[in-house]
Order: sequence, then C-alpha cells, then structure tokens
Amino acid sequence: MTAMGFEVEHFVEIDSTNTYLMNRAREGAHAGLVAVADHQTAGRGRLGRTWEAPAGASLLCSILLRESLDPESLHLATAIVALSAASATERTCGLRPGLKWPNDLVIDRAKVAGVLAEADPSAGGGAEGTTAIVVGIGINLTWPGPPGVGGTCLLDATGVSVGRDEILAVLLEELGSRLELLRSADGRGRLNAELEGSLVTIGQMVTVETASGNIEGEATGLSPAGHLLVNAPGGLVEIVAGDIVHLRPVCGTAPEAG
Repeated sequence: MTAMGFEVEHFVEIDSTNTYLMNRAREGAHAGLVAVADHQTAGRGRLGRTWEAPAGASLLCSILLRESLDPESLHLATAIVALSAASATERTCGLRPGLKWPNDLVIDRAKVAGVLAEADPSAGGGAEGTTAIVVGIGINLTWPGPPGVGGTCLLDATGVSVGRDEILAVLLEELGSRLELLRSADGRGRLNAELEGSLVTIGQMVTVETASGNIEGEATGLSPAGHLLVNAPGGLVEIVAGDIVHLRPVCGTAPEAG
C-alpha cells in the first residue's frame, strides 16, 4: 500500500491491465487498486487498437477509481491521470509533455504516452452513486513504439533513464493530490482549466477523423464535457470522439508539441 492509499499489484505478464482491473471491479475491488505489468499480451488503445511493447520498456498500468461524476465530468477521470503523468514526467525527467486531445501525451509532436478509460456504473463494491472507472496508461520509457506511429520515449526525448517504479510512485502521488478536486464543483472547474491549459491541440489547425467523416478547422477550446470545439468552415463543431491530426499552429501562435 502506498502513502496515498493506492495498492499496487505487479505482473510479469498479463493480457491487459485494464481488463484485469475491470474484472476485479466487478468482483467488488476497492478504489485505489493499481495493476502494473512488465508485459501485456493484449494491451489496448483507443478504438479497439492493439498495443504491445517489449517487456520492461514502458510503464504499463491501470488504476481503479470509484467516483460520483455526472456524464459531463466523466472525462476528468481520464484527465487527472494524464495530467498526473505529465507532472510526474516533469519531476523525474525535467520536461513536461503536452496533452493532445483526446488522450495522448506528446513531446515535440511525438507520442510518448496514451491513456484509455473504461467505466461500469453497475460494478458493485463502491459507495452508493459511484461509478467504477478503470484508467490505463502506457508511458514509453526506453522504446518509442513501432516504426511509423510517430512515437518517442522519455530516454530519447530527455536523455533521462527513469525507472518504471520511480515514475509510477510520482504519478500516484500527483494523482492522489488531484483526486479530491473531482469531488467538488470548484475542484472540477480547476481540473478543467488545467486540462485546457495543457492541451497543445488548442490553437492548432486540425483534421479530426470521425465516424461520419473528416472535419477540418481550428481547435479553439473544450466544452464543459471535455469535447473539442473546432471552428470549421460551416461553423463551430463540438467533437465528442475522434482521431486528431495536428496540421499547423494558427498564425500568431508559437509551434508546440503535438
């Protein structure tokens, strides 16, 4: 058990830390349970994509949260893990990644980490009215990802060789300090502001690949529900889900990672 109340379980190999923790949640596992793997055989990314890293080259973990959040605030469960990972990277490696909407951490436009959250309000074991939320994160420590995906790793980007357990401990410390903010309207407002301020997507010309087609325009901000607002030729569009390609900064803004 860590000082912040997290309980960490380590696995040499597992199919998916997210799958494992969601199954544990449905069995009544408590909030704060963390699953960490040296290697995943069926790691998942967004949109059902598979992700498999060499053993020991990445921090691969999932965290079980049980929070009472309305639908418009559920995105903050993902955000607090991403923000905590960015802070942990800064503290251990001296460089803070930017966040690329909806769930990537990037350094100089190259992906260094990804976050995937799943929720099940019917999973028993938490206080009444809470939802079981499993948030998984993979951080590339010494492996930049397979060729062609535009990835990087902390060793290549910063020159710092940080240990998996070291960065996990700092991530959980950062997460513990943010969790309380989820539980008040003022705190959720502060988290939304931190999220929006960390997004390198905002101020970029983007192409958003959605199920109904591509949307191109300037990313101008976030809705209260964490949806991306894009000023497209036909007007302002609210993007609930999609894949983002950053094209270029809008004239007058400095180029940033993403």
